[in-house]
Amino acid sequence: MKVSVLILTYNEESNLPRCLAALDWCDDIIVVDSGSDDATVEIAESAGARVLHRPFDNFANQRNFALEAGAPRHSWVLHLDADEVVTPEFRDRLESLDPRNDIDAYRVPSKLILCGHWLRYAGMYPTYQVRLGKRDRLRFKQVGHGQREDLPQSCIETLDEPYLHYNFSHGLVAWLRKHIRYAEDEARLLLSLRDGRQFATGDVDVDGAGVSRRRRLKEASSRLPLLLRPAARFLYVLVWRRGFLDGRYGVLYAFMLAVYEGMVAIIVAEFQILGRRRF
Repeated sequence: MKVSVLILTYNEESNLPRCLAALDWCDDIIVVDSGSDDATVEIAESAGARVLHRPFDNFANQRNFALEAGAPRHSWVLHLDADEVVTPEFRDRLESLDPRNDIDAYRVPSKLILCGHWLRYAGMYPTYQVRLGKRDRLRFKQVGHGQREDLPQSCIETLDEPYLHYNFSHGLVAWLRKHIRYAEDEARLLLSLRDGRQFATGDVDVDGAGVSRRRRLKEASSRLPLLLRPAARFLYVLVWRRGFLDGRYGVLYAFMLAVYEGMVAIIVAEFQILGRRRF
Protein backbone atom coordinates (compact mmCIF):
# COMPACT_ATOMS: atom_id res chain seq x y z
CA MET A 1 0.00 0.00 0.00
CA LYS A 2 1.26 3.47 -0.89
CA VAL A 3 0.23 6.22 1.51
CA SER A 4 0.32 9.98 1.88
CA VAL A 5 1.46 11.20 5.29
CA LEU A 6 -0.14 14.10 7.12
CA ILE A 7 1.78 15.74 10.00
CA LEU A 8 0.54 18.40 12.44
CA THR A 9 3.15 20.88 13.66
CA TYR A 10 3.69 23.87 15.90
CA ASN A 11 7.26 24.87 16.80
CA GLU A 12 8.60 21.39 16.15
CA GLU A 13 12.10 22.15 14.85
CA SER A 14 13.56 19.70 17.39
CA ASN A 15 11.22 16.81 16.51
CA LEU A 16 10.39 17.23 12.83
CA PRO A 17 13.79 16.18 11.36
CA ARG A 18 13.57 12.80 13.11
CA CYS A 19 9.96 12.31 12.01
CA LEU A 20 10.73 13.22 8.38
CA ALA A 21 13.94 11.17 8.24
CA ALA A 22 11.89 8.06 9.01
CA LEU A 23 9.60 8.91 6.08
CA ASP A 24 12.25 9.03 3.36
CA TRP A 25 10.28 6.31 1.54
CA CYS A 26 7.14 8.46 1.23
CA ASP A 27 6.56 10.59 -1.89
CA ASP A 28 3.70 12.69 -0.50
CA ILE A 29 4.06 14.42 2.88
CA ILE A 30 1.67 17.17 3.95
CA VAL A 31 2.54 19.33 6.95
CA VAL A 32 -0.19 21.41 8.57
CA ASP A 33 1.46 24.16 10.58
CA SER A 34 -0.41 26.31 13.08
CA GLY A 35 1.84 29.36 13.23
CA SER A 36 5.33 28.15 14.11
CA ASP A 37 7.86 30.92 14.77
CA ASP A 38 10.89 28.61 14.70
CA ALA A 39 12.41 26.71 11.76
CA THR A 40 9.60 24.14 11.47
CA VAL A 41 8.28 25.34 8.11
CA GLU A 42 11.75 25.63 6.59
CA ILE A 43 12.64 22.11 7.72
CA ALA A 44 9.45 20.72 6.22
CA GLU A 45 9.90 22.49 2.89
CA SER A 46 13.56 21.50 2.63
CA ALA A 47 12.50 17.85 3.01
CA GLY A 48 10.06 18.22 0.11
CA ALA A 49 6.87 18.33 2.18
CA ARG A 50 3.91 20.42 1.12
CA VAL A 51 3.09 22.92 3.87
CA LEU A 52 -0.39 24.19 4.69
CA HIS A 53 -1.11 26.90 7.25
CA ARG A 54 -4.08 27.01 9.61
CA PRO A 55 -4.51 28.59 13.06
CA PHE A 56 -5.04 25.83 15.60
CA ASP A 57 -8.46 25.35 17.19
CA ASN A 58 -8.49 21.59 17.73
CA PHE A 59 -6.86 18.43 16.42
CA ALA A 60 -9.90 17.11 14.58
CA ASN A 61 -10.39 20.29 12.56
CA GLN A 62 -6.67 20.43 11.70
CA ARG A 63 -6.73 16.90 10.31
CA ASN A 64 -10.03 17.35 8.47
CA PHE A 65 -8.78 20.61 6.93
CA ALA A 66 -5.64 18.88 5.67
CA LEU A 67 -7.64 16.06 4.10
CA GLU A 68 -9.72 18.59 2.17
CA ALA A 69 -7.23 21.36 1.37
CA GLY A 70 -4.15 19.15 1.09
CA ALA A 71 -5.59 16.88 -1.62
CA PRO A 72 -3.49 13.82 -0.69
CA ARG A 73 -2.13 12.06 -3.77
CA HIS A 74 -2.74 8.55 -2.47
CA SER A 75 -6.08 7.06 -1.48
CA TRP A 76 -4.77 6.09 2.00
CA VAL A 77 -3.41 8.64 4.50
CA LEU A 78 -1.25 8.07 7.57
CA HIS A 79 -1.80 10.70 10.29
CA LEU A 80 1.15 11.61 12.51
CA ASP A 81 2.32 14.27 14.93
CA ALA A 82 5.85 15.62 14.70
CA ASP A 83 6.91 13.72 17.83
CA GLU A 84 5.88 10.38 16.32
CA VAL A 85 8.27 8.19 14.33
CA VAL A 86 7.54 5.23 12.09
CA THR A 87 9.96 2.30 12.25
CA PRO A 88 11.26 0.22 9.31
CA GLU A 89 9.01 -2.59 10.53
CA PHE A 90 6.01 -0.24 10.44
CA ARG A 91 6.88 0.79 6.87
CA ASP A 92 7.16 -2.86 5.82
CA ARG A 93 3.79 -3.61 7.40
CA LEU A 94 2.21 -0.73 5.48
CA GLU A 95 3.65 -1.97 2.21
CA SER A 96 2.18 -5.43 2.77
CA LEU A 97 -1.32 -4.22 3.70
CA ASP A 98 -4.11 -5.34 1.40
CA PRO A 99 -7.36 -4.07 2.96
CA ARG A 100 -10.76 -5.40 2.01
CA ASN A 101 -13.07 -3.05 0.13
CA ASP A 102 -15.29 -2.59 3.19
CA ILE A 103 -12.41 -1.36 5.40
CA ASP A 104 -12.00 2.42 5.60
CA ALA A 105 -9.44 2.80 8.36
CA TYR A 106 -7.02 1.10 10.74
CA ARG A 107 -6.45 1.63 14.43
CA VAL A 108 -2.71 1.67 15.12
CA PRO A 109 -0.74 1.06 18.35
CA SER A 110 2.10 3.27 19.56
CA LYS A 111 5.00 2.81 21.96
CA LEU A 112 5.23 5.68 24.45
CA ILE A 113 8.85 6.73 25.05
CA LEU A 114 9.95 8.57 28.21
CA CYS A 115 13.63 9.53 28.66
CA GLY A 116 14.56 6.95 26.03
CA HIS A 117 12.62 4.21 27.86
CA TRP A 118 9.59 2.43 26.39
CA LEU A 119 6.73 2.57 28.90
CA ARG A 120 5.46 -0.88 28.11
CA TYR A 121 3.24 -1.11 31.20
CA ALA A 122 2.65 2.43 32.45
CA GLY A 123 2.03 3.54 28.84
CA MET A 124 -0.72 0.90 28.68
CA TYR A 125 0.65 -0.71 25.55
CA PRO A 126 -0.92 -1.42 23.19
CA THR A 127 -3.03 1.75 23.11
CA TYR A 128 -4.71 2.27 19.75
CA GLN A 129 -5.77 5.31 17.76
CA VAL A 130 -7.23 5.43 14.28
CA ARG A 131 -4.36 6.98 12.32
CA LEU A 132 -4.56 5.31 8.91
CA GLY A 133 -7.57 5.78 6.69
CA LYS A 134 -8.99 6.41 3.27
CA ARG A 135 -8.67 10.06 2.29
CA ASP A 136 -12.34 10.31 1.23
CA ARG A 137 -13.79 8.33 4.15
CA LEU A 138 -11.90 8.96 7.38
CA ARG A 139 -12.84 12.15 9.18
CA PHE A 140 -12.36 13.14 12.82
CA LYS A 141 -14.43 14.68 15.61
CA GLN A 142 -13.06 16.39 18.69
CA VAL A 143 -13.63 14.61 22.02
CA GLY A 144 -12.08 16.16 25.12
CA HIS A 145 -8.60 17.33 24.18
CA GLY A 146 -8.10 14.78 21.41
CA GLN A 147 -9.66 13.59 18.19
CA ARG A 148 -11.66 10.47 17.52
CA GLU A 149 -12.57 8.85 14.22
CA ASP A 150 -16.00 9.64 12.78
CA LEU A 151 -16.59 6.18 11.36
CA PRO A 152 -18.54 3.08 12.42
CA GLN A 153 -16.31 0.54 14.12
CA SER A 154 -17.34 -2.13 11.62
CA CYS A 155 -15.32 -0.26 8.96
CA ILE A 156 -12.12 -0.28 11.04
CA GLU A 157 -9.49 -2.99 11.40
CA THR A 158 -6.43 -3.22 13.63
CA LEU A 159 -2.83 -2.85 12.50
CA ASP A 160 -0.53 -4.79 14.81
CA GLU A 161 2.77 -2.94 14.18
CA PRO A 162 3.44 0.12 16.41
CA TYR A 163 5.06 3.45 15.73
CA LEU A 164 7.10 5.34 18.35
CA HIS A 165 5.69 8.29 20.30
CA TYR A 166 8.20 10.69 21.89
CA ASN A 167 5.52 12.52 23.85
CA PHE A 168 7.98 14.15 26.27
CA SER A 169 10.55 15.32 23.74
CA HIS A 170 10.13 18.99 24.66
CA GLY A 171 10.75 18.21 28.34
CA LEU A 172 8.49 17.49 31.29
CA VAL A 173 7.82 21.17 32.04
CA ALA A 174 6.51 21.62 28.49
CA TRP A 175 4.39 18.48 28.94
CA LEU A 176 2.83 19.96 32.09
CA ARG A 177 2.14 23.30 30.40
CA LYS A 178 0.45 21.55 27.50
CA HIS A 179 -1.68 19.45 29.82
CA ILE A 180 -2.86 22.50 31.71
CA ARG A 181 -4.49 23.51 28.42
CA TYR A 182 -5.82 20.01 27.84
CA ALA A 183 -7.29 19.84 31.34
CA GLU A 184 -10.01 22.37 30.58
CA ASP A 185 -11.19 20.38 27.53
CA GLU A 186 -11.13 17.22 29.61
CA ALA A 187 -13.11 18.93 32.37
CA ARG A 188 -15.80 19.89 29.87
CA LEU A 189 -15.94 16.30 28.63
CA LEU A 190 -16.15 15.01 32.20
CA LEU A 191 -19.12 17.25 32.97
CA SER A 192 -20.80 16.16 29.72
CA LEU A 193 -20.38 12.52 30.70
CA ARG A 194 -21.77 13.18 34.17
CA ASP A 195 -24.77 14.97 32.69
CA GLY A 196 -25.38 12.23 30.15
CA ARG A 197 -24.97 14.66 27.26
CA GLN A 198 -22.06 12.73 25.77
CA PHE A 199 -21.14 9.09 26.04
CA ALA A 200 -17.88 7.23 25.70
CA THR A 201 -19.63 3.95 24.98
CA GLY A 202 -21.56 2.70 21.97
CA ASP A 203 -18.65 1.07 20.15
CA VAL A 204 -18.13 -2.61 19.59
CA ASP A 205 -14.81 -4.04 20.64
CA VAL A 206 -13.56 -5.00 17.18
CA ASP A 207 -10.62 -7.40 16.86
CA GLY A 208 -10.01 -7.34 20.60
CA ALA A 209 -8.42 -3.88 20.37
CA GLY A 210 -9.94 -2.80 23.67
CA VAL A 211 -11.20 0.50 22.26
CA SER A 212 -14.72 0.34 23.65
CA ARG A 213 -13.42 -1.06 26.96
CA ARG A 214 -11.24 2.02 27.48
CA ARG A 215 -14.09 4.32 26.55
CA ARG A 216 -16.42 2.56 29.00
CA LEU A 217 -13.74 2.93 31.66
CA LYS A 218 -13.51 6.65 30.90
CA GLU A 219 -17.26 7.02 31.32
CA ALA A 220 -17.26 5.00 34.55
CA SER A 221 -14.39 7.04 35.98
CA SER A 222 -16.38 10.22 35.39
CA ARG A 223 -18.62 9.14 38.30
CA LEU A 224 -15.77 9.08 40.79
CA PRO A 225 -15.63 11.84 43.43
CA LEU A 226 -13.25 14.55 42.26
CA LEU A 227 -10.81 14.12 45.14
CA LEU A 228 -10.42 10.41 44.42
CA ARG A 229 -9.59 10.75 40.73
CA PRO A 230 -5.85 11.57 41.03
CA ALA A 231 -5.20 8.72 43.48
CA ALA A 232 -7.30 6.31 41.42
CA ARG A 233 -5.38 7.18 38.24
CA PHE A 234 -2.03 6.75 40.02
CA LEU A 235 -2.96 3.32 41.41
CA TYR A 236 -4.55 2.18 38.17
CA VAL A 237 -1.40 2.93 36.14
CA LEU A 238 1.15 1.87 38.74
CA VAL A 239 -0.55 -1.25 40.17
CA TRP A 240 -3.38 -2.47 37.97
CA ARG A 241 -1.48 -1.80 34.72
CA ARG A 242 1.81 -2.90 36.40
CA GLY A 243 3.55 0.38 35.67
CA PHE A 244 5.99 -0.42 38.47
CA LEU A 245 7.61 -2.91 36.08
CA ASP A 246 8.86 0.09 34.09
CA GLY A 247 10.89 1.09 37.14
CA ARG A 248 11.34 4.74 38.04
CA TYR A 249 10.03 5.78 34.63
CA GLY A 250 6.74 4.03 35.28
CA VAL A 251 6.42 5.60 38.73
CA LEU A 252 7.19 9.04 37.31
CA TYR A 253 4.62 8.70 34.53
CA ALA A 254 1.94 7.42 36.91
CA PHE A 255 2.58 10.47 39.10
CA MET A 256 2.39 12.80 36.08
CA LEU A 257 -0.99 11.36 35.13
CA ALA A 258 -2.20 11.79 38.71
CA VAL A 259 -1.13 15.45 38.59
CA TYR A 260 -3.07 15.84 35.34
CA GLU A 261 -6.18 14.31 36.93
CA GLY A 262 -5.76 16.80 39.75
CA MET A 263 -5.78 19.67 37.23
CA VAL A 264 -8.97 18.31 35.67
CA ALA A 265 -10.61 17.97 39.09
CA ILE A 266 -9.73 21.58 40.02
CA ILE A 267 -11.23 22.94 36.80
CA VAL A 268 -14.39 20.84 37.21
CA ALA A 269 -14.72 22.18 40.76
CA GLU A 270 -14.39 25.72 39.43
CA PHE A 271 -17.13 25.12 36.85
CA GLN A 272 -19.39 23.75 39.59
CA ILE A 273 -18.64 26.51 42.09
CA LEU A 274 -19.32 29.21 39.50
CA GLY A 275 -22.55 27.55 38.43
CA ARG A 276 -20.91 26.50 35.16
CA ARG A 277 -20.99 30.03 33.84
CA ARG A 278 -17.81 29.27 31.92
CA PHE A 279 -19.20 25.93 30.74
